[in-house]
Amino acid sequence: MEYIAHINEKTKEEQSVYEHSINTAHLAEKFSIDSLKELNYAAGLLHDLGKLQMGFQRRIRGEENIRIEHALCGAIEAKQLYQNAPVVSCILQYCIMGHHSGLPDGGAINDTADMPTLAGRLKRKYQEYEVYKAEITPPAIDGRQLASFLIQGCKEDKRMLAEKFAFITRYCFSCLTDADSLDTADFCSDEPHRELVSDFSRCLEKIDAKFNSFRCETPLQRSRSAIQRQVYDKLECESEIFLMNMPTGSGKTLCSMKYALSRALRYGRKRIIYVIPYNSIIDQTAELLEELFGDSAEILRHQSSFSYDEYDAEEDYKRLLKAAEENWNAQIIITTFVQFFESVYANKRGKLRKLHNMANSVIIFDEAHLMPIHFLKPCLQAVAHITSILNSEAIFLTATMPDFKRLLASYGFDLQRVTDLVEDTALFENFKKCSYQDIGSLSEEMLAQKALEDASTLVVVNTKLTARKLYSLCKKSGQRVYHLSTYMSAYDRKRTIQKIKEELSSLQQEYPELEGVPSERKITVISTSLIEAGVDLDFFSVYRELAGLDNVLQAGGRCNREGKLENAKVYVFTLEERADRVLKDERANLLKGLLKEYDDISDAECIREYYNRLFFSSSENTNGPMISDDSTDIWSLKFAAYARKFELIDSDAVSIVVERDDLSKRLVDAIKRQQYVNHRQLQKYTFSINEREFADLKEQGVINSFGSNIWCLMNRDYYEEDTGVQFEARDY
Repeated sequence: MEYIAHINEKTKEEQSVYEHSINTAHLAEKFSIDSLKELNYAAGLLHDLGKLQMGFQRRIRGEENIRIEHALCGAIEAKQLYQNAPVVSCILQYCIMGHHSGLPDGGAINDTADMPTLAGRLKRKYQEYEVYKAEITPPAIDGRQLASFLIQGCKEDKRMLAEKFAFITRYCFSCLTDADSLDTADFCSDEPHRELVSDFSRCLEKIDAKFNSFRCETPLQRSRSAIQRQVYDKLECESEIFLMNMPTGSGKTLCSMKYALSRALRYGRKRIIYVIPYNSIIDQTAELLEELFGDSAEILRHQSSFSYDEYDAEEDYKRLLKAAEENWNAQIIITTFVQFFESVYANKRGKLRKLHNMANSVIIFDEAHLMPIHFLKPCLQAVAHITSILNSEAIFLTATMPDFKRLLASYGFDLQRVTDLVEDTALFENFKKCSYQDIGSLSEEMLAQKALEDASTLVVVNTKLTARKLYSLCKKSGQRVYHLSTYMSAYDRKRTIQKIKEELSSLQQEYPELEGVPSERKITVISTSLIEAGVDLDFFSVYRELAGLDNVLQAGGRCNREGKLENAKVYVFTLEERADRVLKDERANLLKGLLKEYDDISDAECIREYYNRLFFSSSENTNGPMISDDSTDIWSLKFAAYARKFELIDSDAVSIVVERDDLSKRLVDAIKRQQYVNHRQLQKYTFSINEREFADLKEQGVINSFGSNIWCLMNRDYYEEDTGVQFEARDY
């Protein structure tokens, strides 16, 4: 009989298990680095042996409606075939057993068949499948060679060995599942499938043309050019991790992309992956690069707040973009820290499919200092593995550079291939466009009064409730006052930011020196920290509530951004009403001490001291959970449990959908009717609240999920365009 792997529902054509296994094996081998090609080929050959069971054949032919676990057989066969090569056997068992359900926890020898661990599932019953031997011949794999590759660089450290084994297993899982998915899709659907292509040479020419269009006349412009030249002078450095420390206003984004393109062309890198901490920054970076590169680059965006369903393109091309998003099959990718690192430490195929396409890439980590501190060790370890094992390069880009060399050394990583691209920081002084002053403790009323004094003022506070209260106080003045926080939907935040930009531009044209500005033309913005990165706004003065040094300096980046004004100041303050709570924050306490020690907290020495105290005063701050913490050997690794533990987003935040336009109304209506809704399309219509606030709204009966996992605000009296969600109705 012909053993069927898939049936095309449209054409009724059948694909045999043999054909699918061979195709998957060749694709997995093609995706793999050289050292793991045989292993990935074997995984492709063996992964669907369970489809040779007669029960599966009866089910796929529609003869019997039964559930058959087909991943089990391939794992059992791998265990038997490679019993003399335990590392080979172990990786294959994890990958094959989890190729649909996700990499499992290894478990223990006494686990029972009803348990979801690898050890438990291996004890389940199965039907005969050995007919495969007539057509499929698994390769002989040198287990000693693979073991030698595994221990390389681990310095006889068992934990480092376990972490490297876990990374290689996830990588092989990525090769297998992407190969499996692509071959299945090629056979079963007519969706377009090709790589999104970018011409790196043309892109580099366009960046050079952009740089050549800039003037280089003022001291600031000459300093910018000199700093960038330091970066380009190190194009031929043989390194894996590059530290690009550049001050705000020195052209970091374009400089890093030019360096990445040059490295990719020089060393044959296949991809450039631009990784950004926040969704809000991606929009600005993507728009900049898309406009600059034009038709020379098909740029892929992958972020939770962006959906290609709303993209302005032909339907066939949108389907191509969405397909490429699943496995990052593109040459230029813009994504977030969350998407990137969860694609390394997840256990499900939906996320891990992308991992193998991080190989042979140049990866830029913009605002690298914002890597999540409580997961810093696993994040840096991921970068170390991707660069050392997968032949990629990483660029850490920031204006406030931590001592990453010391951090990597403290985690036991090799520092021989970490290079500083900017070593002479003397020119950084020319980019200081404002001074920082500690003004101590203020009441909310005093702060509101000060915020209204200058022509344009930004006030950044630590909580959404404080921002709302301060906005209400300032609004009474009759001046132009704006509010920004995640109590507002992304839809309204974007609209508000655009209005602020227009107002600031108009003010600058009318009053170039920002002198003699009448009260009714002054502009005040009250915001939470969301404005501190990636929002290109320029204010005469900035007030920043005491927080981490990085937060304060980021807020300072919105002060006199163009450097046209004199005496621009950033005022650091504490609120009388919140002083005790703020001083319990470790970052804020560190800065409070540094404000007393340093005349200029933007000085490089102060920044270095801040990060040294933050990262090295207690290793608990940055160590983070590791998969090796709870494992005794490679057979007991907890892939599923660790994936659940590795959550970069604060789980205390709850997202609520609010109707803001016709599309959002249609989406909410679909939720009410319990129809499928694209979560990405909903993102820009959501605001964030904590669990206590969620319980409050739920108790008042103003939110409803309609039996789904998506909560919607059903009473519009509880939402204002300028301040977001309310917790009391307007007529309360």
